Amino acid sequence: MRHARRRVVRRGTQLAAVGGLLLGGAMVTTAMASETPGTSAVPFSSASAAGDTGAALVAKLGTARTAGSWIGADGKPVVAVTDERAAAAVRQAGAEPKMVSHSMNELKAATATLRAAPRVAGTAWAVDYRTNRVMVEADSTVSAAHWSDLSRVAAGIGSYVRMQRSSGTFTPRLNGAQPILSTGGRCSAGFNVTNGTTDFILTAGHCGPANTIWFDEGQGSNTQLGTTINTQFPGNDFSLIQYANGKAGDNADVVAIGNGQGVHITGAADPTVGQKVFRSGSTSGLHDGTVTALNATVNYPEGTVTGLIQTNVCAEPGDSGGPLFSEGIALGVTSGGSGDCTAGGVTFFQPVTRAMAALNVQLIVSKQAATGTGASAAPSTSATHSAIAPNGASPGSAASVGTSQDTSLVARLTDTRNVGPGLLVIGGSLIALVGTRFIRAEQDRKAYQRYYSATWG
Repeated sequence: MRHARRRVVRRGTQLAAVGGLLLGGAMVTTAMASETPGTSAVPFSSASAAGDTGAALVAKLGTARTAGSWIGADGKPVVAVTDERAAAAVRQAGAEPKMVSHSMNELKAATATLRAAPRVAGTAWAVDYRTNRVMVEADSTVSAAHWSDLSRVAAGIGSYVRMQRSSGTFTPRLNGAQPILSTGGRCSAGFNVTNGTTDFILTAGHCGPANTIWFDEGQGSNTQLGTTINTQFPGNDFSLIQYANGKAGDNADVVAIGNGQGVHITGAADPTVGQKVFRSGSTSGLHDGTVTALNATVNYPEGTVTGLIQTNVCAEPGDSGGPLFSEGIALGVTSGGSGDCTAGGVTFFQPVTRAMAALNVQLIVSKQAATGTGASAAPSTSATHSAIAPNGASPGSAASVGTSQDTSLVARLTDTRNVGPGLLVIGGSLIALVGTRFIRAEQDRKAYQRYYSATWG
């Protein structure tokens, strides 16, 4: 009876050990499949929520039957349409239609007429999807004569072109989230990007021409950070600074938001009108607002820049090149604007997707973001930028700037994304198998010894 119980225990131990080997092998295989060494690069994030639904409907219905899309106050997509059939298609897709008088084709024709008029520094215009108008703004530097000339051009287009004056001045905003210095002045780092072999800083183009040498303000003026190798301004407003040692270093996926904290960046995308966004700059710090228009044109004193993101996020001189983001998604780098963070104002941003495509670079993100593993880089249930209600966003997950993750042995072995737990299970199972074999062999030896001892007696 006692021998029977031993056999049952031994057999159960062997089966459990075999099951442990299978489980440990599966854990190791899963961990190795999800592991990506170092940092990775992604050109764009996959967007699938409100803003993308609206954009997809606009693309499907065409610019003759629509006039843009935006995110409503409830976080749902709204599409401007010009006929009932288009409105029905929008409703069927789960979005809200808004009937308007002017199609996107008409609105674009209006902006083309404005561009063809004599250039007036200190003016800007963009299509306001929500009011179905083209908004033209002139700052305090525009003379009465130029204002009158521009007003006549607007009147010739139609009543849907609205003119307004602002008290500020449209100027590029130097500096930004992480201050960087050159002999020409102070600017700021935007996002870290790579071409696969070398890392760069993506920042504003008006920060300096090609061959500008930059220094890290935090390391002293004698520490060279990198050199501008490509810049486009005016027309566009972006530039590429190559790191002196070719690498961005630790926390390349983090942008600073002040007080030693940062936000993990997980991808890049184009924004949506009505989306809540955040901007970080070395002069004014972290501020938020909403996207008010896309494809905006600004006539700076230095030249005209087109295709910009227009927002009501404030900015001040010293903020240029700094990052615009939402829910951990990179959207743009600060170009310029008017006003300040006391009275408010208008700020324009160079879209990062357009800049990266022109420069043939990709955004640097953490390996967890690239593989889709680990915790979300944003506090919401989705890291996709357009899934946010305009008044319900947070900057993203907070992370200490300049610190690394826990790399202790215990942390690595207990992290289910690593091979450690699987190897522990496999090791324990092998020990159990060897142990049961040893015990059985020892028991058989003793039984053999007892048997022959009795026959010899």
